[in-house]
Amino acid sequence: MCRVYSWGCIVIALLLCSCQGTTFSSSVPRYPVYFNIDTRQGAFVHFIPTAVTSYVLAKDKGLYYNDQLVQPRLDVHAYGYGGVVVYIDIMGNYNAYDLACPYCAGRGMKRSCAVDGIYAVCPECGEQYDLGSGTAVPRNGIARESMLRIPVTNSGGNLIIRQ
Repeated sequence: MCRVYSWGCIVIALLLCSCQGTTFSSSVPRYPVYFNIDTRQGAFVHFIPTAVTSYVLAKDKGLYYNDQLVQPRLDVHAYGYGGVVVYIDIMGNYNAYDLACPYCAGRGMKRSCAVDGIYAVCPECGEQYDLGSGTAVPRNGIARESMLRIPVTNSGGNLIIRQ
């Protein structure tokens, strides 16, 4: 009985040690994000999961639907480190990412990516992040990490983007 107990303690200790350092930490600093998109009214009625490649940008002046300002910024809104993109992927899911380039952020530079079709493109390093896949992985191999994902909650057509 004691031998089984000893081996069990050793196995648990080894498992705890092996998990050390496996937590992912993005190069992009975590800044507050909070805003809503009501897909049932205004310019956002067309921002639905069947409209793949539609996106909303949240920047310093407010919310942009496909590059057109449609809602001014409110004092309670927070848009992350480099702005936020909310994108509908090829599976029809809403995804949100901080627009700051992880590669540049890792080098101490704050560069916001521009959305070009299904990619977020960094103007500094040229890396393209694949938004259409739903993962925002780097495409050119310059960067080694995906864009920072921000949770999206869909509550009956009201999208809540909060970090």
